[in-house]
Amino acid sequence: MTLPDPELQPEFYADVPLKRVGAWAIDLVVTALLTLIGLVMTLFISVFFLPVLFATASIAYRTVMLARYGATLGMMGTALKWRSLDGRNPDAMTAFWYSVMHAGMWTVFPLQAASMVMILLTPYRQGLHDFVLNTTMLHRIAPQ
Repeated sequence: MTLPDPELQPEFYADVPLKRVGAWAIDLVVTALLTLIGLVMTLFISVFFLPVLFATASIAYRTVMLARYGATLGMMGTALKWRSLDGRNPDAMTAFWYSVMHAGMWTVFPLQAASMVMILLTPYRQGLHDFVLNTTMLHRIAPQ
C-alpha cells in the first residue's frame, strides 16, 4: 500500500494545512477538558503542576487516538487521516513519539515555526515531526 502521489493526486493534500489548524483547535479544546478533569480528580492539587498536567493529557490523548484510530477527534472532524509514507497506519510507538514531538515543538517556538513552514512547502504537507517520523496527513476521502 502506498500513499497517493501529491503530483498525480493533489486533491488528497489540498487544504491540508488549513484542516490541520482546525484539527489542532478541536484537539486543544479536548486536551483542555481532559486537563480540567485531571484538576478535579486531584482535588485541584495539580494546579501547581498545570503545565505538566496539560502536556501529559495532550501526549496521552494524541498517542491513544493516533495508535487506535489513526486520527484524533480534531482530525476526524476535519476529515484527515495520519499515515506513514508507505501508506500504513503507524504503530503505537510512532504515535507516542509523534505526540511527544508535537508537545515539545509547542514549547520551542523556532521548531514550531519551522514545522508550519514545512507544512506549507513540502509536497506531502509534512510538519517537522512528520518529516522525522516519515508520516503525513491527508484527506480521508479525496474531495471532488
